[in-house]
Amino acid sequence: MTEQIDSDGRLRHFLTTEGVPGELLTRILDTAESFTGVIGKSVKKVPLLRGRTVINLFFESSTRTRTTFELAAKRLSADVLNVNVATTTTKGESLLDMLRNLEAMQADMFVVRHNESGAAAYVADHVGEEVAVLNAGDGRHAHPTQAMLDAFTIRRHKGAFEPLRVAIVGDVLHSRVARSQIHALNGLGAGEVRVIAPRTLLPRDIEGLGVHVHHDLASGLKDVDVVIMLRLQRERMEGALLPSETEYYQHYGLSEERLATAKPDAIVMHPGPINRGVEIDSAVADGPRSVILEQVTNGIAVRMAVMSMVLGSRAQASVEEA
Repeated sequence: MTEQIDSDGRLRHFLTTEGVPGELLTRILDTAESFTGVIGKSVKKVPLLRGRTVINLFFESSTRTRTTFELAAKRLSADVLNVNVATTTTKGESLLDMLRNLEAMQADMFVVRHNESGAAAYVADHVGEEVAVLNAGDGRHAHPTQAMLDAFTIRRHKGAFEPLRVAIVGDVLHSRVARSQIHALNGLGAGEVRVIAPRTLLPRDIEGLGVHVHHDLASGLKDVDVVIMLRLQRERMEGALLPSETEYYQHYGLSEERLATAKPDAIVMHPGPINRGVEIDSAVADGPRSVILEQVTNGIAVRMAVMSMVLGSRAQASVEEA
């Protein structure tokens, strides 16, 4: 299996936050911070990836993720190609054949989103050494750049991770974002990571990821600094895991009244898309403690950071080998 970190501790791919050293996660955040100044300029481009080609392979629909990856690549001056995967696959072409043809077009990076866990790693295993792969979400497994943009948003508001209590609320069972967030937050040294959900929406081994489990929203939110709400992912559910969305909201929906249990300066996050009136009330989603739209903006800087670090490590490796 392809390793995502090389022998010198540099990113070769970015497939998961699991097992990534804290210092490398911090380096991603620091690099993203350096790109926030670029985003604020009238000309929002730097020439770091000029002449490079980034190909977006999205087997699942997405608006925010695909768009922010595309913007990030273009702001690094890369050429970007969005492949219509549905059209390609209906013609009967296999995934490996498609990869070979795209590699022949001198691709430098594939950004992969797929409904099967492990798909991005599979692509990384079957492309050439000179091609990088970024995981833009695979099944229930991982969504590493989303976790990092969430961590970046938290750090900008709260500073150091060590004193923080972070609560992740909702459909943890089906959430690739939650898994990546847990690994990233623990890797960055967060003081406590809590998950709050009904038993039917939690993986059996969730405590093994280094979290404290709560089934009651009030006790779980007590004195937390950050609240991350998750979407109910009905499309991934098998069987009747919930009585109804109305009952779910009554027990686990975030209202202003329930948010009062958290610290007065707690921030509210959501990876999107939001189901208003299901996992979160509009008054909270649009309220003064919500940083949901900031997450979207920060996604550009974080994805710029990851792209520049991954392709930069390859350029450095080529120089060292020469």
